[in-house]
Amino acid sequence: MKRLPLPCPFSLRAVALTVLSIVGAVVSVGGWYLHPVVERTDGVVYGQRNGDSLSLDVIRPAQPNGLGVAFMVSGGWRSGEPGELPVWMMAPLLRRGYTVFAIYHVSQPEATVMEIIEDVHRGIRFVRHHADEYGIDPDRIGVSGGSAGGHLSLMLAARGGPGPGESPDPVDRESSAVQAVAIFYPVTDLLNLGDSTENPGDGGPPRSYVQAFGPDATNMAAWKVIGRECSPIYHVTTNLPPVLIYHGDADTLVTLDQSERFRERAVEQGAEVKLVVQPGGQHGWPTMLWDARRFADWFDRHLQSNAGPD
Repeated sequence: MKRLPLPCPFSLRAVALTVLSIVGAVVSVGGWYLHPVVERTDGVVYGQRNGDSLSLDVIRPAQPNGLGVAFMVSGGWRSGEPGELPVWMMAPLLRRGYTVFAIYHVSQPEATVMEIIEDVHRGIRFVRHHADEYGIDPDRIGVSGGSAGGHLSLMLAARGGPGPGESPDPVDRESSAVQAVAIFYPVTDLLNLGDSTENPGDGGPPRSYVQAFGPDATNMAAWKVIGRECSPIYHVTTNLPPVLIYHGDADTLVTLDQSERFRERAVEQGAEVKLVVQPGGQHGWPTMLWDARRFADWFDRHLQSNAGPD
């Protein structure tokens, strides 16, 4: 019987080295992409709440495009400390030249959701007031976030507008309007939580977040008012800026119908809302950073071409 030749060890080694080289190159490129060169100023105070400072980070790319995106640092309406937002999380936006403003707030229950909403409006007003200093167009500001951060983004989109003209503080007189939104799995309707694991079954506030809405949230009559005021779906108008939402169809915390019903309401008003459903996606999924590149595309489309104020 003729013996077959054994594989050449040198060939196997060459293949192995080639594979390792490719893997190394991919890792190297990925590391480069996720760590863009930035100029960062953390902890800029934009206001006060209950004796605590409200802060934001300014993350400016090496080649800014003159446009800004505010990122709502919020999950479960709990925020972080200045400087905590990692650059890699914002890499897709920074690579496109967007100056990122990471807006922090006082976490619930130390601040109610209603107060948090007021404070992020203040954050946008502060950014707009200092637009020249930050090198951005005050009439073209985007907003992003996920979950509670998505909720806050939509509250800005639906209810943002000029502040009181009689206010002695020039920041408060600025507009809190945003011109484009790109978010993950937002809460849109607190009065109808659907199949969410947070649905108490009686129309009340989310199970784990009752205290987040203040002492009146346990009074059902008062809750109906609070829940409506804090739900973006009830404030959609024809002036809603274009919104991009990514939402997983397996999310049990914030169920997909929250985004579906928001889109339906927006379409009825003639507004633009694009919903991208992530098959099998729960409250977060591994490819979210890749999806954030689509957020950059969305802002390119709607901020680059937006020549005037909202």
